[in-house]
Amino acid sequence: MKKIALFVMALMMSVAANAQFEQGKQYIGASFSGFDLGYSGLTKGRVNVQGKVGYLLWDNIMATAQLSYEKAKDTPAAFSCGIGGRYYIVQNGLYLGASLAYKYMGGQSYTTYDVDPVSLQAREVTIDGDSYNDFMPSIQVGYAFFVSRTVTIEPELYYEQSFKNHKDYSNFGLRIGIGVYLFSDQRKN
Repeated sequence: MKKIALFVMALMMSVAANAQFEQGKQYIGASFSGFDLGYSGLTKGRVNVQGKVGYLLWDNIMATAQLSYEKAKDTPAAFSCGIGGRYYIVQNGLYLGASLAYKYMGGQSYTTYDVDPVSLQAREVTIDGDSYNDFMPSIQVGYAFFVSRTVTIEPELYYEQSFKNHKDYSNFGLRIGIGVYLFSDQRKN
């Protein structure tokens, strides 16, 4: 009897999961990485907040757009925007993702003190930092844990490749996100 009950529950869960990633659904999500959950050559820990929207073009295939803000100690803040996609594997919540983002990091100005060689007096010198622009392709693997019919908690492993400077700006890490899968488009073909 226990085996039959478990089989019926598993069947019901698979039918419910099948409806989660159907064509026409919309997605809104936010994710967070930081407190040493990510690593790059330049910084060992940083805080990154990302917002994402998506639309399931076909069953299991979602197109996404994203915006993010990133800040690390002793570096200027970085902003990025990008597009991507997700493929949900076998309707179980496991997904593979890929994206391409444009990242901008503003130059950080800083003040230092120097000695004027002529007058031998201390002087304040402001140095403008260089800005940084990069296109960064990324791959992700994650899992959408449904805590309700539409709300998910989404842990995700990611790798971002820098075209500008692989050693310092490419990074990998763990993101924790919350997603909401909105109503399905009622205009079925």
